[in-house]
Amino acid sequence: MSMRRRGRRRRTSIDGQFAARLIKMLESPPYRELSLSARRVLDRLEIELAHHGGMDNGRLPVTFDDFRRYGIDRHAIAPAIRELVALGLIEVTEHGRAGNAEWRTPNRFRLTYKPTNGEGPTHEWKRIQTAERASAKAKEARKPIVERSRAAGSKNKMPVGGKTGHCGGNPHLPPVPGTPTTGNGNKPTLLSISRGGGLGRQSTPRRVRPRLSQRLP
Repeated sequence: MSMRRRGRRRRTSIDGQFAARLIKMLESPPYRELSLSARRVLDRLEIELAHHGGMDNGRLPVTFDDFRRYGIDRHAIAPAIRELVALGLIEVTEHGRAGNAEWRTPNRFRLTYKPTNGEGPTHEWKRIQTAERASAKAKEARKPIVERSRAAGSKNKMPVGGKTGHCGGNPHLPPVPGTPTTGNGNKPTLLSISRGGGLGRQSTPRRVRPRLSQRLP
């Protein structure tokens, strides 16, 4: 009986390599907010870790072509990576470089819920504890970089109808005295045009004296 028991396979054993994930992470708001492309990127990174024998976490080289061959649309790869980074599930430890084959280098990744170089996992995803915050961070990360830069730049623009009161909206140029005021109480500056076509110094309008049609006796 003892020999037969030793030869039996345990029901909980897995025949082959597998990727373990904490149930707490699967139930967390960051993981539940992941898009389909982000989940596929995460799966491909775990496959790469398994190909390295569970080692080299933090130095996992995965190219865009590797993600594309795994079934991820090329235009969805970068937003998915940004999403995973924002939600604290992965880290890009080294940014790659595009170019010819001899100069091209891939991105290198670290799974935050896996050990790295003998040290335990860092679990940055635990910092996001609400579904609202996870959803906001994921949506912001998925936005195109151009759209996010435009949104940030629009905050710095002066609203239409703002009070400048100066030529070109330069607050360092004082209004010229003696000029008529605008609707907001500021006085516009007058710029003279030189013979070369450039703008000269500020000047006030000169009063033209009327010419006498006849000389006085």
